[in-house]
Amino acid sequence: MDVAGNRHRTVVSGGPLELAVLWGGFPLLGAGAGWLLAAATGWLVRLPWVPFGDLVEWLDRLPEPQATIGTIAVGVLAGLVIAGIGTAERLIVTVDAAQVRLRRADADQAVARVETRVVFVDDGHLVLLDVDGAELVREATDLPSDRLAAAFRAHGWGWADGDPHRPAYRLWVPDLPGLPNGADALLRARERALERDRRDDVRELRRELGRIGVVVRDEGKRQYWRVVTERAGRPTSPEREPGGR
Repeated sequence: MDVAGNRHRTVVSGGPLELAVLWGGFPLLGAGAGWLLAAATGWLVRLPWVPFGDLVEWLDRLPEPQATIGTIAVGVLAGLVIAGIGTAERLIVTVDAAQVRLRRADADQAVARVETRVVFVDDGHLVLLDVDGAELVREATDLPSDRLAAAFRAHGWGWADGDPHRPAYRLWVPDLPGLPNGADALLRARERALERDRRDDVRELRRELGRIGVVVRDEGKRQYWRVVTERAGRPTSPEREPGGR
């Protein structure tokens, strides 16, 4: 895990070691899995309950060494695909006294310090809140919280060891009083999206709830909510997860 910095900025990322694990480790694991599959097809084909039985039987009929070479190649390819996904999803955080920059392969977002009241890690997410308590950013990350804390504190940002608003969250149930107009319908729709694992819809509904002053956090399939100061139409950031909601 790399923390590179000077007095002007600090970069927190997985560093070269993470890339080495992704692009070296996963292809090797894939190759090993392919070799094991090729070596075990004669035994697996005799098991009536083995999944993908037709595929295993087809592999068992292939001549050697083509069967072993083929399964190893497929394993390496699968490892490379996983490495590519992991690389695209890795978060790089660059902090200075004026702003924080959050980068992934498909996104690059900057948030000004003057807009941010507090920063913390919550359930595997880096979260930035504004002065009203609304979420400016909720980014999934596996970067160590102590490294992130050190980076933000070094540049004068407000850091908390946990969500300062956590006691304010309430479990959502249909028709619960206290929600702004329209929030119950959005939470119902979001519940259905969570159950069906429709991640784009989950993120978009989080954004819509933010527009009316509702912040949502999930525990499994359960939704917890709190109300912030009126947002005047300004959305909170949608939650991003690697391959998730």
